Amino acid sequence: MGERERDARDRDAEGRARNARPRDGLGRPLPYGSSGVERQPEGVVRAPEASVAEAQRLLDAGMPFHAHEVFEDAWKSGPPSERALWRGLAQLAVGLTHAARGNARGGERLLLRGAGSLEAYGDGPAHGLDLAGAVAWARGLAARVAEGGAVDPAAESPRLRA
Repeated sequence: MGERERDARDRDAEGRARNARPRDGLGRPLPYGSSGVERQPEGVVRAPEASVAEAQRLLDAGMPFHAHEVFEDAWKSGPPSERALWRGLAQLAVGLTHAARGNARGGERLLLRGAGSLEAYGDGPAHGLDLAGAVAWARGLAARVAEGGAVDPAAESPRLRA
């Protein structure tokens, strides 16, 4: 790749991709100049309750990709003892994203991986989350997705609190 091509790509000063292309509600890139859904800011540190509330709002709006970004921030900024919790929730949101995009295999795998992460988390602080309910939801949706069922992310988003 020539120097001119490299400079034309969307990169920050350190050369990392900025991913500034507009995105749809499921996080799929749209052509430059399109109007997309506003992206979640990255690297936001929130209290656990605020992370759960924001992610639930996004899930209810049919935007699981954006909810995954909220969980990812919590995963990266939270205490190491809670990483499996936030990683599992992020995997559930990404699994729902893939299923809604029509990627049944990826959706099923990520939903099951997220359920496994939440089960492995054990008895740590759950911040009012219904982990058993989230695991049951993920396993049920994974089974339906594996059979070719279509997914409406807003109508089928999980309830994170009991």
